[in-house]
Amino acid sequence: MARRVSLPSADDLFRPTAVPDEQEAAPKAVRAVPDRPADEPDRQDQERPGGRRRPSGRVRHDEKMTVYVTSEELLEIEHARLALRRGQGLAVDRGRLVREAVALALADYEAHGDDSALVRRLTEG
Repeated sequence: MARRVSLPSADDLFRPTAVPDEQEAAPKAVRAVPDRPADEPDRQDQERPGGRRRPSGRVRHDEKMTVYVTSEELLEIEHARLALRRGQGLAVDRGRLVREAVALALADYEAHGDDSALVRRLTEG
C-alpha cells in the first residue's frame, strides 16, 4: 500500500502575517506583528545627531522597492562590492551597498540642499 504524503494546503502557505488587535473595536482590524525585539531602536532613531542619516544595514526590511539598472550600472555595483571585500575585507551584499549609497546621497541633500551632488547630477540630465 502506498503511503500518502501530507503537504500543506494553499491556505497554510499563503496565510496572513498579521494578528488581530484586541484593542480595536472592529473584529477584523489587524496590526502588523513586530519583527524586532523590544530593545531594538525604532526607525525614528535611525537619524544620528547632526541630521546625518544611517542606512538600515543587516536587518529584516518591511518594505521593498524594485529599481531597474543598466547592465553597466549593475557591473559597477558588483565591482564596488568586490573591491570593498578585497581592499577593506567588507563582505556586503549589493542591497546593503545600494542602501549605503542612498543614505549618503540623502544626507548630502539634507546638508547642502540645492548645492548637493544629488541635485547637480539630476539637473545635468
